[in-house]
Order: sequence, then C-alpha cells, then structure tokens
Amino acid sequence: MRKTLLYLVILGLLGFAIYYFLISKRGGNPYGDSEAGFKIKDTAAIGKLFIVSGDGESVLVERTDSCWMVNKKYKALRSMLNLVLTTLAQQSALYPVTQSAYENVVKTMATDAVKVEVYDRQGKKMSVFYVGGAAVNNTGTNMLMENARMPYVVQVPGFVGYITARYSTRLTDWRDRTVFSIPENEIKSVSIDYADKPINSFTIARDKDSVIVTADKSLMTGLQGQNSRRARIYLKYFANVNCEGYLNGLSDMDTTIKTAPKQSSIDVVGLHGQHQHVEIYWMALNKRSKNMSTSNPDVPDDYDSDRLYAIINGGKDTVMIQQFAFKNIFHKAYEFFQKDEVAAPAQVQQKQPTNVMLHKS
Repeated sequence: MRKTLLYLVILGLLGFAIYYFLISKRGGNPYGDSEAGFKIKDTAAIGKLFIVSGDGESVLVERTDSCWMVNKKYKALRSMLNLVLTTLAQQSALYPVTQSAYENVVKTMATDAVKVEVYDRQGKKMSVFYVGGAAVNNTGTNMLMENARMPYVVQVPGFVGYITARYSTRLTDWRDRTVFSIPENEIKSVSIDYADKPINSFTIARDKDSVIVTADKSLMTGLQGQNSRRARIYLKYFANVNCEGYLNGLSDMDTTIKTAPKQSSIDVVGLHGQHQHVEIYWMALNKRSKNMSTSNPDVPDDYDSDRLYAIINGGKDTVMIQQFAFKNIFHKAYEFFQKDEVAAPAQVQQKQPTNVMLHKS
C-alpha cells in the first residue's frame, strides 16, 4: 500500500515537472517558442507586417501615427488588418507534422509557402514563420517557424479549416475600400449627373449657413421651392461609402468599361480642397443578377440590379459598387423640390409618422 502511494506521488511530481518545464516555462507552448511559437499575444506591440508569397508577390503593412498603411501608399482595410492581428494572437501549434507527411509538406512549403515577418513598433523583428497549405484532415494549417527543424499543424481555436488565405499578399485584399469619406459639415458641394436621364441630375452647394439645390430649370420653376431639410440630410450620406472590391488588373476590364453604358458621374468637393470624382457604369446582366427573375423599376432589364462598375481616385482604380451602398446617393432632382408628407390627423397621429426622411419616389 505504501509502495503504491509512493509511486503515485512520484508520478504526480513527474507530471508537475513536465508541465512546469514544458508548458509553464515556455509560455503555454509545449513545443517551445523557437520551434512552434506562432502565437503573438501582444499584438498591440506590432508595428509592421511584411508578407511574401512563393511567387514573390508581397505587401508591407505599417502602423503610422494616424492609421495603418499598405505599401506606404494606401490606407489599410480595417477588417483585413483585424483578421490578421486576431489570427496572430490565437494561432497555436497542435502537433508536429507526422513523419509520413513530413517530406511532402516540406517540399511543398519550399516553393508555395507564404513568409510572414512581424516587427514591433521600434522595427525589431518579433517573429518570422512560413504558412503552408491545409493539413491532411483540412482542420489545420501546415506552418514552420524560421530556422525550426519541424513544421507543425497550427489551428485557430473555434475555427475549422486552414488559415492560409488570411495571410494574403494581394494588394486588393488589403486596401481600404472607401469611396466617399467626408462629414456633412465639410462638404462644399455635391453634383450627380445621370447620363441616361439628365433631368434627374442636380447640384447641392453650401452657401454659408444655407444649402442651394440647382437642377433643370423646368423642375425649379414648375415645382414649389426647394426642400432644404432633404438637401441637408442628403449631404450626410457621404460620410462613409465603400466599394465592394477592386477590379484593377483583371483581364478585359478596360474593354468591359469602354463598352458599358454610363449610369452617372458624381463629384464631391470639400471645404478643404478634397475632391472625389466617380464615374459609374452599368454592369451587364449575369447569372447572379436578381432581376433575372424579378424586374427592378429603377434598373433597366439588361443590367444587374445589385452591382455596378465605378472608376475612382482620378481614374486610377476600377471598382465594383453595390446599389445597396449607394441607394441613399442615387436620388433624383425633383425629390428636393417636394414637400414632406403632411402630418396625419390627430386621431391617427400615433400610427403615422409626422416627419418622413428623404426617400425615393
């Protein structure tokens, strides 16, 4: 009995020693940080990321005083940055790559792996590792620390799959997608010119404390005076408008834009010299188009009802935009010369709104 108790005590001490030296001393990593230290707990200390694919494509993401920048030229997409920083904080080694898979994994990573370099705010290297493809069971990612002997299967807790795509080297995945970002009180003027129906075009300009709507003369004389409340509300819609994604470099895109009918052009001018000019074109009907089955009264039947093409940033970028994101911008001139809906009678006032926001008619 005493011998059994003694053995149990010895086993307990051995177990504690293993935990203490392999896990506690290694920050919770049983394989050691030099071999499998893929996790970076303090992502707030990160100042720079440099990611390079096997074919040489790369992105440099750096922290500045005001924001994160990509390739020293473009503002970084916040959602993409947060995804990568969260991944760095959570990714953990599950186990070394099996002996049977070792040769194939190493051979594949030698040519196809993505190299990730992480630096702190002072420019000191924090970590360098290589990201390969999916593990055999598709529930982890093959990864290798720089100068390590063995690749490991790495996983983000709660995520089933592999994380290679998160370390993208495509500039279009990292670039901020802002089209308009100017507060209402900083707007000098907004103009929208509809190519197919010029009578719907208009300009709203600020004149000290007033806003002035200019449109087709027939509207300005045929309808009652402008609705300044609607005009002021309209200027608020340019504070945060984004595109769905960049189309730069896609084959035949130049030809597509040249042959696509123009929908409109928009100009937003700020009080401090900001100017964004956007050219918008119809997208041809395709198999994803909802109006293949249900017609949209605001969109010609030959064109997609959800998405359009746009050229922004002085003609440098071709992007895809969504009707949903621009629905508050695509208003028509006559709407600014309509009265708001009249308040309902007292007996039904609780059931009817007395003040209606700007809407399409």
